[in-house]
Amino acid sequence: MTFTQAEFDIRLEWGEYGVNLLAPISNVVIIVDVLSFSTSVEIATSRKAVVYPYRWKNETAQEFALSIGADLAQKRGYKGFSLSPQSLLNIPMGTKLVLPSPNGATLTLATGSTPTLAGCLRNARAVAESAKKHGSRIALIPAGERWPNGSLRPSFEDLIGAGAIIHYLDGYCSPEAYAARYAFLAAEKELTNLLLQCGSGKELTERGYKEDVNLAAELNVSDCVPKFQDGAYVSQ
Repeated sequence: MTFTQAEFDIRLEWGEYGVNLLAPISNVVIIVDVLSFSTSVEIATSRKAVVYPYRWKNETAQEFALSIGADLAQKRGYKGFSLSPQSLLNIPMGTKLVLPSPNGATLTLATGSTPTLAGCLRNARAVAESAKKHGSRIALIPAGERWPNGSLRPSFEDLIGAGAIIHYLDGYCSPEAYAARYAFLAAEKELTNLLLQCGSGKELTERGYKEDVNLAAELNVSDCVPKFQDGAYVSQ
């Protein structure tokens, strides 16, 4: 197919369509949702929690959490664990957490049998090194955000996050992957400022979650590689 990027080792495509297109022809898929699913997963699993991605934040999420004896992440602003990375900084070892997300969780659950990792700026180098062990055909899936009408909004933070991981990979990049890599290199020295100034960063800052953006902007501070297996992300 014209849009599979199959002739390249390193491929990149956005959102759920990108997963459906690239996962079946890749050795490994890396889900990139910097603000904040992937960052939350990295922080939680680095503390040896187990994270179960879930598509919907509704009554079925609570039922699922109860069925496996897990905590359910709440919306930002509620007490307890949530999609706010700072709420997970002290998550106890062994905690089972159901993490609903319309972007990162939904994409994770669409990868089928293809090995799947959660990547962000915090663990970019570590995830790249782990991905290489699965084979040369590597797919990056930046999640993006949603416009009010539900359509995909490609986001600066996920482009940069994917580009950071690609920077540490070997192989022949598709033009899409190539562009992401050089976007990251152009932004590397100003990651925090640029993430705070992009649309998603401004939205979180206005809502009182500037610290979430600061945490997400930290580059290569973690060696944790969250791998999706048996329905949950665990640290490799």
